[in-house]
Amino acid sequence: MSRNQPSPQAAVPSVDRVLRHHAVERLIDVYGRQAVTDALRAALDEVRGRLASDDQAASEDADESKIAARVADRLEEISRPPLRPVFNLTGTVLHTNLGRAVLPEVALRAVVESAGGAGNLEFDLQSGRRGDRDTHLEDIVRRLTGAEAATVVNNNAAAVLLVLNSLALRKEVPVSRGELIEIGGSFRMPDIMARAGCKLIEVGTTNRTHLKDFATAVGRRTALILKVHTSNFEIQGFTAAVPEPDLATLAHDNDIPLVVDLGSGTLVDLRPYGLPHEPTVAETLRHGADLVTFSGDKLLGGPQAGIIAGRADLVDRIRRNPMKRALRLDKMTIAALAAVFRLYLDPDRLVERLPTLRLLARSAADIEAMAKRLLPVVASALGDDVAVDLTTCESQVGSGALPLARVPSFGVRLRPPGGKRGAGARVKRLAAAFRALPIPVIGRIEDDALVLDLRCLENEAAFIGQLDALSGGRP
Repeated sequence: MSRNQPSPQAAVPSVDRVLRHHAVERLIDVYGRQAVTDALRAALDEVRGRLASDDQAASEDADESKIAARVADRLEEISRPPLRPVFNLTGTVLHTNLGRAVLPEVALRAVVESAGGAGNLEFDLQSGRRGDRDTHLEDIVRRLTGAEAATVVNNNAAAVLLVLNSLALRKEVPVSRGELIEIGGSFRMPDIMARAGCKLIEVGTTNRTHLKDFATAVGRRTALILKVHTSNFEIQGFTAAVPEPDLATLAHDNDIPLVVDLGSGTLVDLRPYGLPHEPTVAETLRHGADLVTFSGDKLLGGPQAGIIAGRADLVDRIRRNPMKRALRLDKMTIAALAAVFRLYLDPDRLVERLPTLRLLARSAADIEAMAKRLLPVVASALGDDVAVDLTTCESQVGSGALPLARVPSFGVRLRPPGGKRGAGARVKRLAAAFRALPIPVIGRIEDDALVLDLRCLENEAAFIGQLDALSGGRP
């Protein structure tokens, strides 16, 4: 560069100058001056960095309109909520990574109502004194399960932790080796028990546990017997497990409670919806369990929560544990959970009102009809570059519920061009293009194809309406 030739950096406009640009002034009206100024300074720093390595880019990068566009893009990205709605086309109805159960409309309205102002969360309207947040849920849980009492915490792992810490601190708890489960995120039952402060006593073997194994393990330091429902796996073949009524008899003969962790839990028999039978909370209590713990955001179809239901004296001891306050629910979750529980009071209309059951019970014929409608629309959006065809699918419940159950479904299968070589990379690019849509579409990759299982797609119009944006994201 000659001595008289100006530096490319000199072409970069000042902050004040760009702030007066008409496009930036409109951004200030939307985002505020401080946010726009911060984004503008960051954009100008980027321009200066690029100019330092490429003088030829000076005229383009330093253009005020282009800088304003960069600022707009940055502000839009910063302002985007971190939690975004997506289309769950994975075929897993209760997908842990995608938020598990979809809340019904009545629960959404209850959340908005409770969040929008003050409420009687811990206030007794009759006496005018301080109340207990458990009262908003306890009566309906008792009615639906037959339990004497109930309390609720923030998830089922917390429920198990609180039960064990309240009833078995520094004491022994026998558990079958075949029930020492690991749930998502390498979270293991033995770890929960250790954190609860009780001593795990393993009984039986991985595949076979008998009543005599528990009887031998019960001693003067035994606090309770714990049975864990293996909801996220099944052991088949040469197996044996102790029925709950027999365990209950053994526990009560030794004056200790039987606690059953149902995991995903359900309040209704799932067989009428075409699914295998899953033990209900009411059945488990009738079998002699003194306490049952289960999740709110799995088969129940509500928000994340852990419900503890059973004997009143045991629930009272759990409520008095100082840890209960650390694990309690907020008002929005209580409002949503109460609304979902109320739906179960009308079982005849439950399947149409509760999204979890509605999606699980959806007929394969209805899904196939949707797939046939969407097939030409998706093919048109992707053009000749991608092969699109109808495919049969097997949906699953997810979140550790009914791990072997498969539900017939249909989907759209997308195969990028080219042969086997490099197919994996091409299908990943295609999946990324769907994830980059305004409402990201999450499918699953199998056999070098992107499969969009349509079981959970209910807003067909919104899905179709954004497909034009795929034109720039083909593999």
